[in-house]
Amino acid sequence: MRLAAEGGRGDRLRRAEWGVCLVLAALGLSAAGACRSPLPPADAGTVAPRAAAATQWRHDWARGAVFYEVFVRSFADSDGDGVGDLAGLTARLDYLNDGDPSGGRDLGVDALWLMPIFESPSYHGYDVTDYEATEPDYGTLEDFDRLLSEAHRRGIRVIVDLVVNHTSVEHPWFERACCSPRSPYRSWYVWRPDDPGWTQPWGSGYPTWHRRGDEYFYGVFWSGMPDLDWRTRAVREEMKRIATLWLERGVDGFRLDATRHLVANGPGELQNDQPETHAYLKDFAAGVRRRFPEAVLVGENWTETARIAPYFGSTARIRGGDELPLSFDFPLAEAILAAVETGTAEPVAETLAEIARLYPPEVIDAPFLTNHDQVRVATRLAGDPARLGLAASILLTLPGAPFLYYGEEIGLPNGPGRDDEHKRTPLPWDGAAPGKGFTTAEEPWFPFAPAGPEVSVAAQVDDPGSLLSRYRELIRVRHASAALRSGEIELLEPADPAVLAYLRHTPAETVLVAHNLGARQAAVELAVGPAADAHPLLAGPGATLLAAEGTLTLTLPPHAAGVWRLGR
Repeated sequence: MRLAAEGGRGDRLRRAEWGVCLVLAALGLSAAGACRSPLPPADAGTVAPRAAAATQWRHDWARGAVFYEVFVRSFADSDGDGVGDLAGLTARLDYLNDGDPSGGRDLGVDALWLMPIFESPSYHGYDVTDYEATEPDYGTLEDFDRLLSEAHRRGIRVIVDLVVNHTSVEHPWFERACCSPRSPYRSWYVWRPDDPGWTQPWGSGYPTWHRRGDEYFYGVFWSGMPDLDWRTRAVREEMKRIATLWLERGVDGFRLDATRHLVANGPGELQNDQPETHAYLKDFAAGVRRRFPEAVLVGENWTETARIAPYFGSTARIRGGDELPLSFDFPLAEAILAAVETGTAEPVAETLAEIARLYPPEVIDAPFLTNHDQVRVATRLAGDPARLGLAASILLTLPGAPFLYYGEEIGLPNGPGRDDEHKRTPLPWDGAAPGKGFTTAEEPWFPFAPAGPEVSVAAQVDDPGSLLSRYRELIRVRHASAALRSGEIELLEPADPAVLAYLRHTPAETVLVAHNLGARQAAVELAVGPAADAHPLLAGPGATLLAAEGTLTLTLPPHAAGVWRLGR
């Protein structure tokens, strides 16, 4: 197991403990004493969390903020080893946001989501071995502190991926859990004497119980990632301690991995969305909110709208919800891409209506197009520039906190294979340069996706007609409009099924947003109440809006979008 370059003294002591444990086990002696926990004794009970004081969230900064998902390994390599790192990301921050709102070359994002940066034996990092150390491939804790400082200096918030559902089998907790049934860490994981035959709840047929010695442990994803037992109080307290550690270090929140699966009560759907999961997430959120009310928590709940909605919790006492204040909107992501593919607005309109019906009031949605687990949007839309721009226009004019996946803004496609690495290929900064500007090594850690030099930052940054320029313009318009950032949404019902139109409004501003998903020109009339004039905030050639009392006449070329501020 690799050790971090620093901050690993405690880990070395824990590994020494594990060595003693192995020796005793080999001699046939009791290992319980050697596996003594340095933390409070594990408690396998199901004591309900204490009620939290009604501390309110203070993260209005996230309402309307644009987040950018970064896979550090694939973003920028600073030391020529072919692997992206924290120093490389720091050196490229000006591309994301240079801190000067009057500029025009930066993307203008408000926050970063860093995929796992903790020590791990895998390339992806979702099997953590040390929650307190950075992955050595990425750099040191000092490198992370420097990144955080430089990001904050530019006005960029930073959230990090916190894997709360499971660890690596190489984590010292699991190693000590395995050394004896009497180990205090035994209760940190889920064990039983037989295999009940459960399979993954998403229908893969892969087993979720895995043999170790004479017993079986539960791991919903695979045998290399055993699930933590969130019924154990010590596990819950340790996760709160780890969160506090990083929040004190200066991070602005967490993306919480696989939050649907914290507790399993049986096979199939009983491995998802259990009542205990919601109770424990509320307790975790209350612990964060009490000390760090500006922090955000974003849940990965990959399911339908009706099952995502409860993860916000109750808004009766806590504005924004007393559970997870943001959850990724997987149904809306699929609806946007389906609408752009089919040329009809119905999937998006239906999903937005469903959200309005089922989500609690005043919560923050987290819409996106694709992420690191999905086929990239450029591959799905066959690299069609018009459709890629249209998908971006829909995403960046919706309510909530939209998330962009690195490379999405330049139309980066998948690699040629089906494995996850092909969804996470290195970013081509300059398609004509050696190492494509990503690295000075002969080869990057993984091959670049097959794309021409035009799919690179250098080729698009000064081209006003590029996809990158489209993203920059949309983000700029979003920042300049209170209605687009944080206003309510009101769906309109154009006669043309290819037109998606809605109003975004605050008490002081009303904005009309319209998208033509079809391959022919659209001309429709919209009844929106009194409107004396319409000022274009974003409208391409041929996109027009004529205002008359009570009616707007809209014309949109194929795959075009427009945003207008309405006045009286």
